[in-house]
Amino acid sequence: MKTRDKIILASLELFNEHGERATTTNHIAAHLGISPGNLYYHFRNKEDIIRCIFTRYEEHLQQGFQPYVEQQIDVELLLSYFDAMFYTMWQFRFMYANLADILSRDDTLKQRYLTAQQSVLQRSSQVLSQLCQDGFLNIEHGKVVELADTIKMIVSSWIGYQLTQSSTHQISKATLYEGLLRVLMIFKSYAMPTSLETFERMEQHYRQLSRPEVA
Repeated sequence: MKTRDKIILASLELFNEHGERATTTNHIAAHLGISPGNLYYHFRNKEDIIRCIFTRYEEHLQQGFQPYVEQQIDVELLLSYFDAMFYTMWQFRFMYANLADILSRDDTLKQRYLTAQQSVLQRSSQVLSQLCQDGFLNIEHGKVVELADTIKMIVSSWIGYQLTQSSTHQISKATLYEGLLRVLMIFKSYAMPTSLETFERMEQHYRQLSRPEVA
């Protein structure tokens, strides 16, 4: 693995574990056993590293939330979307924990974030529309985008909300699965009678994963 990639992965690990504000480039260099000068050869500063991590975030959003094509709607298909939500929240949890501050320091990054989120909204709205057309959900046509945006809002703010509701400074996988269960609650409220069993199976799956000893 190239040194540049090692720096990105180490930074993501340290940001997630200790928080982005508490982690300096010196911490990252020391963690990797390289000199600060070596790090600065690859990155100008910490903001440059964050931008590169954000590129990975954009790539995951692009790959993980695509509308389905000629696929049977079953629990496995829906789980793939929910698992993609979980991966995004877990892998980039430092960003969600301090999103407003990170974006306020970098106008370019904020514009990239807004673009990425608008793309996610369009694709997730399309998925919801497909599920309605295929008789899996019952959502008023004019409410699809609003519902997709509500789900996006929960996913984006769940970590920050949890950090303000307890004395803990760490987010566990179990906590994120609890967030997925809240999203699933919304889906169940729009489920058709024939699809309710599928959502109940999903709920059982994520409730099991939300137990701390399992997560």
